[in-house]
Amino acid sequence: MATEEPTDPRAILRGGLPDRYLTPDDLVTMFSLPSVETVYQWRRKRIGPPGFRVGRYLRFNPAAVQAWEAERTALTDAA
Repeated sequence: MATEEPTDPRAILRGGLPDRYLTPDDLVTMFSLPSVETVYQWRRKRIGPPGFRVGRYLRFNPAAVQAWEAERTALTDAA
């Protein structure tokens, strides 16, 4: 069965991108952090998941957050 190519140009553009990038508030919820300031401290200390700026807003790729979490879990399990 042949697959059809998407005709919507936005579908082609989104090909390898997640549906939604995560915000610092999303990380607070996911990891039960005390505040958003914790996320910003992680960023300043370069110990948190990699993020990027979109204008003045900080965003995180869900795949990068997952990879960071898996790495942290592996380090904890190894100790």
